[in-house]
Amino acid sequence: MSIRIGSPAPNVVTDAWVRDHYQPVRISPADYRGQWVVLFFYPRDFTFVCPTELQRFADLHVEFDQEGAVVLAASTDSYWCHKAWFESDRALSDVVYPVLADTSHELAEQFGVLGEDGAALRGTFLLDPEGVVRHMLVNDLDVGRNPEETLRTLRAFKTGELCPVSWRPGQRTISPREEKAA
Repeated sequence: MSIRIGSPAPNVVTDAWVRDHYQPVRISPADYRGQWVVLFFYPRDFTFVCPTELQRFADLHVEFDQEGAVVLAASTDSYWCHKAWFESDRALSDVVYPVLADTSHELAEQFGVLGEDGAALRGTFLLDPEGVVRHMLVNDLDVGRNPEETLRTLRAFKTGELCPVSWRPGQRTISPREEKAA
């Protein structure tokens, strides 16, 4: 099964690495109902592009938090692999959001990002406070995503309005009545 826009996010519970916790924490995206959730999958720990994405999401953590959104990362690596990487790589020292360990591959499969080799594709999903998938973007392994665009998209959805191309906070949204008159 693959997730679709407008469908409820799967309720899959996994172990997660959480900074300053010494054991795995059981987490599901459904634990965050009532908040926006940014769930992003990355292929593997100890790789080259992934730490750049993880760090940039960490750099923007306060801004996501100010928008009432929780950030969750996920890969098919184990909790112990996450722990070894996140606690040894200085580039990842600012990562304070949970990192899900989808060793069963169930979460990646349910979200439609499980690659043939067992690694997750670079999938980014926005879940609204009711747990409904509102946005998804999936790309192959070689090119990292843009966390700033994820933040912009989250802000656009939170307006509850129609947002034109490249909309930014503070810009006008579109009224359906204005469009009909034009």
